[in-house]
Amino acid sequence: MKKTSSRRLFLRNSAIATTGITLLSSSGLNAFTETQNPYKGYNPYAENSNDFRTSTLFGDHITVKGKIYNQSGTVPISDVKVEVWHLSPDSSKYRHRGKLTTNNEGEYQFITDFPNKEYGKSAKIFYKISTKNKTYFTDLSLTKNEVFVTSKHWEENHQLGDKLFPEKVEFLDQTTITFNISI
Repeated sequence: MKKTSSRRLFLRNSAIATTGITLLSSSGLNAFTETQNPYKGYNPYAENSNDFRTSTLFGDHITVKGKIYNQSGTVPISDVKVEVWHLSPDSSKYRHRGKLTTNNEGEYQFITDFPNKEYGKSAKIFYKISTKNKTYFTDLSLTKNEVFVTSKHWEENHQLGDKLFPEKVEFLDQTTITFNISI
């Protein structure tokens, strides 16, 4: 009798553990990661870097810079973690990514290859901005000729006023985009 009940107990515990693991992996973890990150391609293990280019000599490179402001859009914030990622050129993989921190004036800057785009969409650079108290996700849309923000970004950052809309400057084969964010 003891062997039968211990075998039954083992089978019951195994079934409970299997069910728990299945539920956690299929709904629990997926729900956690999807609510934490609304964009595809995010990798929390990206390297600390501000140069995401595959080649420093060849390619269509862009420099993106800006400031991270407080919620009122008036005071730049230092030591903010900025995580950036986008589709790699001529690829459907998100291999261009990195982490950087704002300086004392709230400024950040990185250089990267021009991103690939999903079919029917413009190219996008995705951002995760983190302070001690808050995490914020946004994106920057760009084409070869212009750069723009989504309506969601406009609604959440309208307090920036004149600093809200990104600026694109081309000079001597160098493209620089200024993109400010408030958190």
